[in-house]
Amino acid sequence: MTQTSHRILVAEDNAALASVVRFSLESAGYQVEVARNGRLAWELFDEQPFDLVVTDQQMPEMTGIELCEHITASRGAMSVPIILLTAKGLELDLPHLRNTLGISAAYAKPFSPAQVVQTVQELLLPVAKS
Repeated sequence: MTQTSHRILVAEDNAALASVVRFSLESAGYQVEVARNGRLAWELFDEQPFDLVVTDQQMPEMTGIELCEHITASRGAMSVPIILLTAKGLELDLPHLRNTLGISAAYAKPFSPAQVVQTVQELLLPVAKS
């Protein structure tokens, strides 16, 4: 188990899926906060620092895309990696979303929680100083 102080925000309205993602990330040593909709996720993100965001695309009150737009527009948030989870993988223009919203990775449902954890680990690797 990796010991880390990295804080991750998970925005997912499906309770079972949110629990699986939370469990997987916490088992890897991350601190995880879960928001059950996009509005609550934005409130949490706006109130406290997070090192990475994992968000569902389709959520009530604010979609994952809208959440990403808010994060991207906020001060200093450009450096926060975002992983998008979606049931609409074939319908979304993922390259466009990566370019315009800074989405670091996207996974179509169903996805492997282990693969999400691996991506989180890669995105949060310390940057080597030269």
